Amino acid sequence: MLARPTTPEFSYSLPYGAIIHDEGVQFSVFSRSATAMRLLIYEKVEDPDPVEVIHLDREDHRFGDVWSIFLPGAKPGLLYHFQAHGPFDPDRGHRFNGRARLIDPYAKALAGDFLPAPDGIIRPPKCVVVEDTFDWQGDRHPRRPLNETIIYEMHVGGFTKSPTSQVRHPGTYLGLIEKIPYLQSLGITAVELMPVHEFPIRDCLGQMPALPNYWGYDPMAFFSPHRGYAVSREPGAQVRELKTLIRALHQAGIEVILDVVFNHTCEGNELGPTISFKGLENRVYYMLGDGGRYYRNYSGCGNTINGNHPIVRELIFHCLRYWVHNFHVDGFRFDLASILSRDRNGNLVPNPPLLEIIAEDPLLADTKIIAEAWDAAGAYQVGTFASLRWPDAVVGPRWAEWNGRFRDDVRRFWRGDPGLVGSLATRLAGSSDLYQPGGRRPYHSINFVTSHDGFTLNDLVSYSRKHNEANGEDNRDGENANYSCNYGVEGPTRKATVEAVRARQIRNMLATLLLSQGVPMLLAGDECRRTQRGNNNAYCQDNEISWFDWRLVKKHQCLWRFCRTLIQFRRQEPTVRQRNFLTGLPRQPGGLPDVAWFDADGQPMDWRPERRSLVCFLAAFPRDPTQERPNHHLLMMFHPGTEPRQFKIPPLVLKFPWRLFVDTAGEPPADIYPHLDGPSPLASGQLELVARSFRCYVAPAMA
Repeated sequence: MLARPTTPEFSYSLPYGAIIHDEGVQFSVFSRSATAMRLLIYEKVEDPDPVEVIHLDREDHRFGDVWSIFLPGAKPGLLYHFQAHGPFDPDRGHRFNGRARLIDPYAKALAGDFLPAPDGIIRPPKCVVVEDTFDWQGDRHPRRPLNETIIYEMHVGGFTKSPTSQVRHPGTYLGLIEKIPYLQSLGITAVELMPVHEFPIRDCLGQMPALPNYWGYDPMAFFSPHRGYAVSREPGAQVRELKTLIRALHQAGIEVILDVVFNHTCEGNELGPTISFKGLENRVYYMLGDGGRYYRNYSGCGNTINGNHPIVRELIFHCLRYWVHNFHVDGFRFDLASILSRDRNGNLVPNPPLLEIIAEDPLLADTKIIAEAWDAAGAYQVGTFASLRWPDAVVGPRWAEWNGRFRDDVRRFWRGDPGLVGSLATRLAGSSDLYQPGGRRPYHSINFVTSHDGFTLNDLVSYSRKHNEANGEDNRDGENANYSCNYGVEGPTRKATVEAVRARQIRNMLATLLLSQGVPMLLAGDECRRTQRGNNNAYCQDNEISWFDWRLVKKHQCLWRFCRTLIQFRRQEPTVRQRNFLTGLPRQPGGLPDVAWFDADGQPMDWRPERRSLVCFLAAFPRDPTQERPNHHLLMMFHPGTEPRQFKIPPLVLKFPWRLFVDTAGEPPADIYPHLDGPSPLASGQLELVARSFRCYVAPAMA
């Protein structure tokens, strides 16, 4: 038994959650409408019921709308829930349930899982009092500039869960540490981790669902690292193990970006369980409609977090600071971020308070913030997310975005869709049409061809339609507009001609991604043709469909080398990661234009809709005097046609000492030249590109 709670003069009402002091632990929780509050204390993780129930007195333990109590003698590792009494009046938005055990919204760790509920009382994972001290060994944020960043999107568990990973701790934070040398050898500079905050493993009745929650886009506690990725079962061990992973990644020069889901929770709609927010202050934490009985659903997951309510805004703000300063996280990708642009009634507003607070916060100033600039209710804000013209506001230039238009235009161009030459050029040059009007830069465009949500790169060129039957929804789930093509056979094939086209197309899209202005994001496994067997919505596939098959690295070593070389080139060449938009004008009087566009005949591009091929000359970025190697001009040739095509080097640059760098039609190792020493073109400048292929020549810039 713990010592009795102290008298109010020794209480601390803020900050929220369970805060450790020398003499014990302070517990604080917000609830405006509760009529009574209890703190439930547990002895063991597997205990179905508390060993002690502590009643908070309205006179002594309520400060405004905050209930707070200090427990002398309480220590790290203590397990607890809250329990709130109040009105159950759905027509007014109240859903209090005095029997419900409630997860603390500020809990720093959860332990155990949902337990069986034979009496109808849902028993969620228990909150853990956590000691935040950790030996960071002098770790600091790498603070790599955004324009120099190369992102690798990955799933913590799936990266090592396959037996082929041969790690000691598969599917865990510590298992990922064992694969850091692989990430270093590939050359990426940042990992974007799919959700690592807490989400359910079992359902609310303690049963394993037929379709498990694999991706984790179903948050249960925003401050808590997911316990399922920890090796140790000790309560709170996941905090220590995730910090150990982040420290190791930083030691390898790799930044950590978290995919955060502040748009909904796992409590679902009016039919869902009450395990946290619903039972504390439902009409504050969620957007409600019809007077409060029903939930507005802009997330597609049953409910929508009320992000621009001051209380919720404060919670999200504290959460971001906590991850940055307690876990040394370097950035965030905000899932369905357009929801954060909605007011309390669900209307999109031009200057959302939450987004401005995140952008303006001085303690997050070095943090990368990336928006998935759309939601499930039709909002699509790519290019306009939180964007006001600079310098009228500083919100726009802080937010980067997943550029969904880059993905779609690159896929469609290489598939051979007509009328895409102009769009490809715009995406290649940093999407000025989207980002320049709002005062942003090329590096605010997070370019990607594939992500966790959709086909892998291998499947993009192997399937003309989705194959999600394993998800149990009769293939109705998942995106239908994939802009994919199977090139003659649906799925795997031994047909050499089909495989040759697929291999070229994979290289074409990787080269386009990694040589474009903006910030490239690579989906884990695309460098070695990871497949999901045509499943483009593998959210519930915690199996070989989703896991990284490490045998593919050896099987597709040539593609891995191709991808690694492109990454290495990008890191060395500021010309392909410029901070300002290209203008088509010389940087210096009498110099070359920073970019020039030509048709396949070497003539200036006239941008007629029937044009199918494109040549881009990119002038070398001025050399930094401290550089040992010269920067390089690039001459890139894009040919998505189904027949060979003659190209001519434009007269403007014909006499440059060009050497072949990339030829996606070349047989490895002649598909890429890491030392930039490929063959020179004919003196005439005449050359032929085979169907669906790309070439890039480079020439050193004169001092």
